[in-house]
Amino acid sequence: MSSSTVKDRDAQPQLKRAIGPKLLLLFIVGDILGTGVYALTGQVAAEVGGAAWLPFLVAFAVALMTAFSYLELVTKYPQTAGAALYVHKAFGVHFVTFLTCFIVMCSGITSASTASQAFAANLGVGFGLELPNTAVMLIAMGFMLLVMAVNFRGVSESVGANVVLTLVELSGLVMVILIGFWAIAGGDADLSRVVLFETPGDKHLLLAVSTATSLAFFAMVGFEDSVNMAEETKDPVRIFPKVMLTGLGITAVIYVLVSICAVAIVPIGELADNETPLVTVVQTAAPGFPIGQILPFISMFAVANSALINMMMASRLLYGMSRQGVLPAFLGKVHPKRQSPYTAIVFTTALSLALIAWVSLSPESPIVAVLGGTTSLLLLSVFAVVNIAVLVLRRDRVDHAHFRAGRILPIIGAVACLWLVLPVSSGRGAEQYALAGGLLVLGVLLWLVTFIDNRRRGVVASESPVR
Repeated sequence: MSSSTVKDRDAQPQLKRAIGPKLLLLFIVGDILGTGVYALTGQVAAEVGGAAWLPFLVAFAVALMTAFSYLELVTKYPQTAGAALYVHKAFGVHFVTFLTCFIVMCSGITSASTASQAFAANLGVGFGLELPNTAVMLIAMGFMLLVMAVNFRGVSESVGANVVLTLVELSGLVMVILIGFWAIAGGDADLSRVVLFETPGDKHLLLAVSTATSLAFFAMVGFEDSVNMAEETKDPVRIFPKVMLTGLGITAVIYVLVSICAVAIVPIGELADNETPLVTVVQTAAPGFPIGQILPFISMFAVANSALINMMMASRLLYGMSRQGVLPAFLGKVHPKRQSPYTAIVFTTALSLALIAWVSLSPESPIVAVLGGTTSLLLLSVFAVVNIAVLVLRRDRVDHAHFRAGRILPIIGAVACLWLVLPVSSGRGAEQYALAGGLLVLGVLLWLVTFIDNRRRGVVASESPVR
């Protein structure tokens, strides 16, 4: 990269450091909780029976090992761009860096786009409206434009909205747990089901647990989004380790308690393939509780939170990699007044709107049916590479103290992630790999465009763009 390019980018306005420990904790908890736990409990129970809590625990263990690697890297390099930055520093291969960036960005945008459609659908249910598909699409698009406006307004406003949305979605889960405990204490539950393993078809126990964990892991992703906010966090080297581990612990406890209440109160057959398992749990435990009227609105807040956080992550990731020279320079512009990466926000929103239109016009598309599994598949692949990158980067010394993940945990984390990625061991459906493959092909095409643009601007692809 030429010195003039570096000077031009250094002269750009810098991101505003507005996130403290409490806001970061709510950001992480809100991102992990998201909408997964509201829909995945029944599908996990369908794979392993009453021991639905076990896959959530295994997913938490895998996430925790990977979180240690992320903590070493984010405290060592407290910059935006997250996994893509770490992979580039470790391997210095432009193509690998771009694909990593693209995969993470794509998972965030896809999740946010689908969340927006869920927001529109829940809006119709909450108000008792039979919305046609076109109306759902338009509401979803309008919602994403609102998310863009909040994101553009600035990180303080975005994280402030995240606080409100996180508290609302957390209240729904606490409500499920309290009502579940009330039913268990009153003898209206069967705790013996909690230790009952039931595997579908001819699946052996290990494969069934792996398949269920692959589903449950989608509910544990989100902690990695926070590293993309490093440049907007106050003293990230000091606060990230404690806050990230605390956030993972809180969400793991909530997931385990929710799954135990669910399988103890509702028979496994009723939970399996249930699109609203937590509604069924509360209706069974407290038939007079108006959950049918309340939960759609809580779900709206939950998916709104997921959409906002994912779009914040995607825009900051594009901004960070543009500043590092891996993506076109226009994506690294910061608004002089709002101090937000406005061009990256507009670009990611445009992609999201296109995806919403495609999903809405093709409601039976695999991207709707297997979104959770495909997202976790892509991110687990990235996590495996990050666990390897942290070991490679041990040879790179920095001039400040930072968190260390040790030598054993990253190795175990990489192996565990690969176990949940490979078709032989993970039990994933073929459609997840087909969708992931299609996204990777699109990524390769975009890399070629970026490579040509870099050559035109005089940036050599093999040259490290990381300052």
